[in-house]
Amino acid sequence: MLGKNYDSQVCSIARSLELVGERWSLLIIRDALFAGVTRFGDFQHNLGIATNVLASRLDAFVAAGIMQRDAASDYVLTEKGRALAVALIALTEWGDGWASPIEPPILYEHSRCGAAVHAMAVCETHGAVDADEVSVRIGPGMPAEYLANRRGGSAAR
Repeated sequence: MLGKNYDSQVCSIARSLELVGERWSLLIIRDALFAGVTRFGDFQHNLGIATNVLASRLDAFVAAGIMQRDAASDYVLTEKGRALAVALIALTEWGDGWASPIEPPILYEHSRCGAAVHAMAVCETHGAVDADEVSVRIGPGMPAEYLANRRGGSAAR
């Protein structure tokens, strides 16, 4: 069972949520990543977020290495922060298909040619694959004692 935080979880999704799973977090990163927002006041204005909440999220991003402060006191995404782009594109596409009553309000496109950009699962050998073609196997970081206490579902190979 999850407690107040996910830092003891042996799951990359849970550990990611520990860093970016709080309310407002992904919207702040979205604005930084895709709209180029870097200033505290601009985040606050665009999102309508309380200043204390925004300050807390930005401080947490800096502490986690997702953002850094530059000489002008702007909040700039690091490589770690920019690497969230694919996750945000995937979440946007899921939301467009399953959580929105309207047509997609934004579309992602390749800056150089204008073609659509999508997030997808890709096999190193065969290219794009559907979710039902993806299976899970135990990785080198999985402790044996964690597996011993799991219940239900199909066992990972």
